Amino acid sequence: MKRKIGMLAAAGILSAAALAGCSSQTAETAAETTTAAETAAETEASSEETAEDTTAEETPAESTTVTQTEPLVVYLNDFDAIIPELFKEATGYDVEVVVGNGAETMARIETEGDNPQWDVVWLDSMPSIYALGAQGRLLTDWEPSNAANLKEYFQEIVPADKAYYPTGAHAAGVIAYRNDVYTEETAPTTWEDLTSEEYKDQVGMADPSVAAPAYPFVSWFFNSMDMEGGKEYFSSMFDNGLKIYPKNPQVVQALASGEISVAALQESNAYGMVASGEPITIVWPEEGAPASVRVAGISAKTEQPEVAKAFVEFLLDPETQQALVDSGDEGYFEPSAEGVTPKTDRATDTNLVYADAAWASEHEAEIKEWFADASVQ
Repeated sequence: MKRKIGMLAAAGILSAAALAGCSSQTAETAAETTTAAETAAETEASSEETAEDTTAEETPAESTTVTQTEPLVVYLNDFDAIIPELFKEATGYDVEVVVGNGAETMARIETEGDNPQWDVVWLDSMPSIYALGAQGRLLTDWEPSNAANLKEYFQEIVPADKAYYPTGAHAAGVIAYRNDVYTEETAPTTWEDLTSEEYKDQVGMADPSVAAPAYPFVSWFFNSMDMEGGKEYFSSMFDNGLKIYPKNPQVVQALASGEISVAALQESNAYGMVASGEPITIVWPEEGAPASVRVAGISAKTEQPEVAKAFVEFLLDPETQQALVDSGDEGYFEPSAEGVTPKTDRATDTNLVYADAAWASEHEAEIKEWFADASVQ
């Protein structure tokens, strides 16, 4: 705040001296004395203002940094190796990550109940995170300062109550096939092809009850075909010998060993196989590849709301997302922020589709239960 006390005091002293001298001086001399006094006051005021301006320029703006007494706790399923260091470097804040797959993380959150041990949850399980928001467990009605930089595709994903924000999306399933078994002409190119007798006992995928991306994958079929249509489609898959593995890395092992020759495989795993020299070709079906949207939400009971908000803004920052893209195998995804370049070996003609979050959340338990029953019959 600018202080004027010194200027006013100087002006008062000089004015008093001018008045005292008027009785023994001529009017002209008095005027000159008054003018000199005014000039001196103006000079001092100008000097003081200049000093204030200089001080203001040299003094940094008031910091919004909050002093931490303990690290921010983030539940996540990927990028755990680089996120703590990146966040510390960008903000000065400490973060502790707790890693688990989708099922493990949601089970942990449910077990903690009204005594959450997490401040932020960041998973590629949008339906599950939507459910947390619907239960009142997430901070709502807050918008990150950089939310306007989200691509239009991702802006449409933000819920009306702003309970979570998308940081990117990856294909929960593309078609990956062994090119030493099938040619471009004989390989499957659509999701319907996987029900064909030609691929009997040759198709595998991850379990939607275990792998975080697998439920977003199957929920798109149920949502787009309706419940009965989804059941009919996957029943045809099971009748054709569909094999279910706990997570995508196990699907990769089965595909690499020749146990299966076709898979509905999460994209980073598929591109990883190609990069490692496996005889794998990737197909992005024209009808769309079901997306697993990674979103971040803040606990409604966090004791570090400002730090948690800083973390979400950090995740939406183009520089952060570029660092995630460049980080390695996990970097195969479509960034949510403008100004980020996806991996150069990732297909450019991708068509990511996703189930409505509210619908997928509402039917999650029902679909997973049906899927579990159908897979053991």
